[in-house]
Amino acid sequence: MWRQREIRLRPQPRGFHLVTREVVEGLPELAEFRIGLAHLHLLHTSASLTLNENASPDVRRDFATWFDGAVPDGAPYWTHTMEGADDMPAHVKSSLLGFSLTLPIRDGDLALGTWQGIYLCEHRDHGGARSLIATLEGE
Repeated sequence: MWRQREIRLRPQPRGFHLVTREVVEGLPELAEFRIGLAHLHLLHTSASLTLNENASPDVRRDFATWFDGAVPDGAPYWTHTMEGADDMPAHVKSSLLGFSLTLPIRDGDLALGTWQGIYLCEHRDHGGARSLIATLEGE
């Protein structure tokens, strides 16, 4: 069986935001699946998705600190600057982290580890609402 749905995530400020609950709540079809895969694809090039530790806010702050230091806004070597000093760095960060996740489904829910959560990684100061396509496959 296959199901597909677009989920619109709330706008977030720049940073790393846990969106697991928002994604699961946007997928009532999950309850129909005993086993399968959920593919999440973010429809943007200046934000990304990742799966990581969901308990300590220090992890989110450390991610932001590292990425903002490694890929700085306004660096003199950026040439794609028409959309602002944070645009090209956002594209690079998105390419480093990726736009999609494939997660297992077990007994009507995402089969995540105890400390795993889905992050929306917002790389722009004002990225706005973000959308993703969720494709579910299984039985």
